[in-house]
Amino acid sequence: MQDSPIYLDYNATTPPAPEVIEAMLPALRDLWGNPSSAHAFGQPARRAVDAAREQVAALIGCAADEVIFTCGGTESDNAAIVGIAEALADRGKHIVISAVEHAAIDNACAYLERNSWRTTRVPVDRNGRVDAKEFVDSLRDETALVSIMHSNNETGVIQPVREIADAAHERGIVVHSDTAQSLGKVALTADDLGVDSLTVAGHKLYGPKGAGALYLRRDTPFNGFLRGAGHEGGRRGGTENVAGIVGLGAACELARRELPQRTEHLLELRDRLEQRLRDRVPELVVHGKSVERLPNTLSAAFPGVDANHLLSLAEGVASAAGAACHSGKPHISRVLAAMGVSDELALATVRLTVGCPTRTEDVDRAAERLGAAYARSRAS
Repeated sequence: MQDSPIYLDYNATTPPAPEVIEAMLPALRDLWGNPSSAHAFGQPARRAVDAAREQVAALIGCAADEVIFTCGGTESDNAAIVGIAEALADRGKHIVISAVEHAAIDNACAYLERNSWRTTRVPVDRNGRVDAKEFVDSLRDETALVSIMHSNNETGVIQPVREIADAAHERGIVVHSDTAQSLGKVALTADDLGVDSLTVAGHKLYGPKGAGALYLRRDTPFNGFLRGAGHEGGRRGGTENVAGIVGLGAACELARRELPQRTEHLLELRDRLEQRLRDRVPELVVHGKSVERLPNTLSAAFPGVDANHLLSLAEGVASAAGAACHSGKPHISRVLAAMGVSDELALATVRLTVGCPTRTEDVDRAAERLGAAYARSRAS
């Protein structure tokens, strides 16, 4: 009987938790009314949305009216960048981000650049971390907005958000952080980070796809990103995805209750996986090893092999390579490139991410299969 596949791609997406599914099923069946309707069909849906808003707010430590529901992390990132920037255009048209932001941030800035905005992309060191002083030194009189991710989706490296936010606020600059990868893995609140806005993505913390949130501190300038009939306090048009929002709320409540145990579980398994791989591949190169990382993320290069080929030989190990192949040509991760990782090592990099359902035997089997695949690949 063939062994079951081993899922080690939790930074890409997570399976919805049983508690999330249980919360969503009644919402799908019974709460189909429009939450904006005042009648008996709409008001139960409104109460469910309001309850979920409280659950999201409790996880990130803010007031419920500071939570805007979106369709996911990309919309939240886009809304933060474009919505805040447009509202602050009279102050100046300059944004500062890191060189390793998620594409949802980087491409939103690129969109604004086509409309007379300028973006400074601050480089990172070989560990993938920005130097806070260099970031702050990039601020100008006309800087309106800063966006610095809390943790990187590829390497798990955690950035000095609070230090940057404090310095930016001294100059009256609004600060956003993409926290999609961090929420549910490590403890953080909006006040801990000192930010005015942050991104939540449901499917990154065992909630449903298609549901996310944007935290927006009260009085932060913001032009509604989706124009419509005034939903979400006039900040995001469109009838709310009630079942998805209920699922997101349940996922946030679960994360809040389980967080200390989750963090410990993830760190134990990530470190075990790394050690088991080193036992089999002594030359393994771990990206971001010298700085603080997410407890579940291991970005590692297997020198001398192609990562995609390695994964094809490691039967049943589901994870992501550090380079994609488009039109027959390898496309190096821009995060690894920004870190100064050589093309050879970038092509040999695999992102291995554990999750709440991961077991000790899963990481042991994965290390055995990857080690065997590496030996086969080097011998061929």
